[in-house]
Amino acid sequence: MSTPCLYCESDVERHDPVYVREGSETDEKPFCNYACLAAYIDDEELTFGTSCEWSPE
Repeated sequence: MSTPCLYCESDVERHDPVYVREGSETDEKPFCNYACLAAYIDDEELTFGTSCEWSPE
C-alpha cells in the first residue's frame, strides 16, 4: 500500500519522507521530502500574516 504525498501525490515511501503532525497522532500529513513540505507551505500561504518579532506594545 502506498502513501501519497500531500503536495505532489507521489509515493512517499520511494523518497525520504517527512510527516507533519497537527494535534493528535492520527492527524499526520505525509510529504516526500522537505522540498514538497516547503512548497506546500508556500502554496497554502501558511506563513502569511505571521510575525517573527514580538513587542509588548
